[in-house]
Amino acid sequence: MSISRLARIPLRSPSRSYATTAGLNALARNTKNFIGGAFVDSKTTQWHDVLDPSTQTLLTRVPETTIEEFDQAVDAASQAFKSWSKQSVLARQRFAIELQYQIRQNADALAHSIVLEQGKTLADAHGDVLRGLQVVETAIGITSNIVGEKLEASHLSTFRRKLFFIHISGLPLTSLFRMIPLWTIPLATVTGNTLILKPSERDPGAAMIIAELCARAGLPEGVVNVVHGTVPVVNRICDHEAIKAVSFVGGDRAGRHIYERATTNGKRVQANLGAKNHAIIMPDANKNLALNSIIGAAFGAAGQRCMAVSVAVLVGAAQSWLPELVERASKLNVNGGFEKGADLGPLISPVSKARVTGLVASCADEGGRIHLDGRNIQVPGYPAGNFVGPTVLEGTVGMRCYREEIFGPVLTVITSDTLDDALDIINENKYGNGAVIFTQSGATARKFESGVNVGQVGINVPIPVPLPMFAWSGNKGSVLGDIGFYGKSGINFYTQNKTITSLWRQEDAIGNKASVDMPTHH
Repeated sequence: MSISRLARIPLRSPSRSYATTAGLNALARNTKNFIGGAFVDSKTTQWHDVLDPSTQTLLTRVPETTIEEFDQAVDAASQAFKSWSKQSVLARQRFAIELQYQIRQNADALAHSIVLEQGKTLADAHGDVLRGLQVVETAIGITSNIVGEKLEASHLSTFRRKLFFIHISGLPLTSLFRMIPLWTIPLATVTGNTLILKPSERDPGAAMIIAELCARAGLPEGVVNVVHGTVPVVNRICDHEAIKAVSFVGGDRAGRHIYERATTNGKRVQANLGAKNHAIIMPDANKNLALNSIIGAAFGAAGQRCMAVSVAVLVGAAQSWLPELVERASKLNVNGGFEKGADLGPLISPVSKARVTGLVASCADEGGRIHLDGRNIQVPGYPAGNFVGPTVLEGTVGMRCYREEIFGPVLTVITSDTLDDALDIINENKYGNGAVIFTQSGATARKFESGVNVGQVGINVPIPVPLPMFAWSGNKGSVLGDIGFYGKSGINFYTQNKTITSLWRQEDAIGNKASVDMPTHH
């Protein structure tokens, strides 16, 4: 284990701050809940270990929040809602302005926590923090984005207002590996809502730091609350009558369960699920750009991104580029994350590693080829790490390695004779988060853009995630619910419309006959 990593492993100290010491995801043996503006010890008897994925060192333990503690968080959010929802939009904007400052000042603490708990490289973790920061900065524009609309015709006028929608927003975020809380907290709070946040039980540190930074930024007690746990806590979020909407980012199974349970209880739900993102490489593409881009998008974050490129479709003569793609991928540096020059780190858990290696094995079992096998990689200094090195498979659309989301550093290569065939492959896949093409032909790019059935399209861009002023726009089996994260869609999710129609006519003051006609605009 490197000295830099040892220096960042949490100390067993009674201190309470999560953000003051860079890299410490918790400074006590057990992670606390954050309820009513305070860190609170759980009285549970059930705890979940959080391990460093590079070393299996115990970092902290996460509680399975009790029913009583969950109800306390709901009550805190309910009480805070009464005053927070009545604050002016300018007051809520000031919170967002201060939060972005706090995130900038504590970016190292957030990034170090991500490396320790999730296994990302330090550079990639800082990129995650920046992405979350951009959502906060976009939320600062709420004063312009939440204005109403008014139409006047003669004496009749109609006015539309956007009001806070959610008494309490429950956010059960499970199996995630990014700064997802910052996809939701900024917009939910500036629109006047209060929240219950449930981070993944595998990596709670960043969420706890964010909770503390919200308090430092002046957010009133109870507006943001953090509880921990697994399925029982998720079910309480889906069932509690005070919670009016639920946001989720994670896998298919959990996402479908949350969507069905929460919507059955009358809640609004936005859920991002699995993905199988394709990259088409045309023969006329800039070869150097295409290969480097595909390798970065496939193996960055050890493939643990919902927008990772997991399928490369080589069209025509581009099929001859496969050996060079394999050679470049083999040169990537796999390490613990803090080391300078590290390109990818470990998978988050032994269970994830077992699933990834099993899907790699299935490729050979089903008649595919393993051109680059990272299953048995040895990383000096980290004998117990959950490491899988860059892996390149060649298969067909009928194989498990193609059909299932792998969520690891594995690229499946499919060959195609024409662009039309490549488009058919993508459009017949059940997922629809994103797809990209590498080409130097404007006509080819336009055909791809208009013909591909996914929500987020890239042209010579490997990871086409929109800037946060635009909404997340995945489709097909990658989403449940029809209102996307952040951007204008995010504002729509956290608000509801109210229309007010009024009629003021001078003659009504002296009229002596009632009208039974529908008031209309003329």
